[in-house]
Amino acid sequence: MINFVLRRVASGLVLMVVISVLTFGLLSIPDTDVGRHLLGPAAPQEHVDAHNASLGLDQPIWVRYLDWATAALQGDLGRSWFTSEDVSTTLANRIPVTLSLMLGVTLVTAVVSFTLGVWAGVRRGLVDRLVQVLAVVGYALPGFLITLVIVLVFAVQLGWFPAIGYTALTDSPTGWLATVTLPILSLSIPAIAGVTQQVRSAVIDVLHRDYIRTLRTRGLSSPRIVFRHVLRNAATPALTVLGLQFVGLLGGAVIVEQIFGLPGVGAMTVQYTVRGDIPMIMGVVMTTVIVVVVANLLVDVLIGWLNPKARVS
Repeated sequence: MINFVLRRVASGLVLMVVISVLTFGLLSIPDTDVGRHLLGPAAPQEHVDAHNASLGLDQPIWVRYLDWATAALQGDLGRSWFTSEDVSTTLANRIPVTLSLMLGVTLVTAVVSFTLGVWAGVRRGLVDRLVQVLAVVGYALPGFLITLVIVLVFAVQLGWFPAIGYTALTDSPTGWLATVTLPILSLSIPAIAGVTQQVRSAVIDVLHRDYIRTLRTRGLSSPRIVFRHVLRNAATPALTVLGLQFVGLLGGAVIVEQIFGLPGVGAMTVQYTVRGDIPMIMGVVMTTVIVVVVANLLVDVLIGWLNPKARVS
């Protein structure tokens, strides 16, 4: 198991290096006079050149990358070219918002999907058809439409939750829960639809295997068979899909944070990408990669624990 984890960690580190090189290179390709963009068209050329030199833009791209990577390894992601904000501080203030959404959606998706998927796979019949219809509808509806309906019903008409704004968990746990409930609900519906179908299919497949019939002939109760044997074997493909859903939430968070006015990473990504603020964009990209690598590592470790065969794959 230790070798399995070490292999996954090593592959994650390689992925981080490759993405950092590609991202830095792609961001540096556009021939944009950053100093002129920052100082304005009326600024003297010598001031523009001096400003570009202060940003290190007069250096070759490989030198600039090595300088950035060396500082990043020490925890210094630089400062914004436009606002002089410290990138690390800005991300530290915004990451908890996005992570709270992603972890909340993952938890809700896991609980609801496994409950519905196991229920449909074991009971079959009308229950199975009903769950499949709900899953297809939830997966087919556009995400922005689900979000708008949720806001209109629960925030505008019923007034149960605030439509916009964010309260930090440290300021008020109840206020934090109220501000993240609707965003989590809007992101969870399509995620639940996809994972539920996977759980259902995996449960049905496991139930038809020979060793399950053998367990039944030995007189084991159905709940014991389902929770001790079926669910353990059916969880592997479902966890894989759940991990992919977690990564996909990064894209959905951009739209949801904009709609609900949440000060998360998704909202700032759009703002600084339009400006072409390379230090801030690199900070966002690398933070996202770290989150993805850690999430995939946890999923792989859990799958390896449930299914020892996966450790040698």
